[in-house]
Amino acid sequence: MQLLLPPEVVEKLVSALTRAGEREIGGILMGEHVGENLFRVKDLTIQYHGGGLAAFWRAVQNIIMPLRNFFRATGHNFTRFNYLGEWHSHPLFMPEPSLTDHRTMRGMVEDPELGAHFVALMVVKLDGSGQLQGSVTVYQAGHQACRGELIQEEAER
Repeated sequence: MQLLLPPEVVEKLVSALTRAGEREIGGILMGEHVGENLFRVKDLTIQYHGGGLAAFWRAVQNIIMPLRNFFRATGHNFTRFNYLGEWHSHPLFMPEPSLTDHRTMRGMVEDPELGAHFVALMVVKLDGSGQLQGSVTVYQAGHQACRGELIQEEAER
């Protein structure tokens, strides 16, 4: 899977990560299916509370309204526009999923009430020059987690 990050999403993340400093923050990813195994992040939520130096806990109540608004704005076209997964930061560590992250995402994709065919986890941080670094890992029920490709799109000129 390839996950495209448009420039405005990268800017939003860089700003949020700068504001958060050494605390972990996160949220959900909402996106568009633009090709075979190719998704573009259209929007994301940012939750500043619930994070410490080495942990982040997502508050479910913070995602319901943004998801409803996203689905309404995209005409409830769930085949093309949908929830893609989660993101959070590892400001003091490599931007890779921890064992806790793997367990959490595996639990989500195995949950029949969620009904997701897959979930993606994007882990990000700022490097020493303030540039966004990250990884994306994809989880599917009954399959091993696999590494995706995180692509920062160029601004149109």
